[in-house]
Amino acid sequence: MSKSTNIQNCVITNNIRKLRFNTDEMTQQELADKTGVTRQTIVAIESGKYFPSLELAFRMANTFNVPLGEVFKATFE
Repeated sequence: MSKSTNIQNCVITNNIRKLRFNTDEMTQQELADKTGVTRQTIVAIESGKYFPSLELAFRMANTFNVPLGEVFKATFE
């Protein structure tokens, strides 16, 4: 039997700032350039004001060379 979860109770967090720091102190602009978005988009994602598309989330994980789950985490309350 599968368990269904109400998506409205989902909290998504990210480790982008930490990953940038651990990747030769990558700037937001460098991450933006590597993933094909603007620095403002990175700022909004990093601060939790905007959630990236699945494609961008995977590009970010690929840029950091880590699994997607190390960049973003979903917690259901």
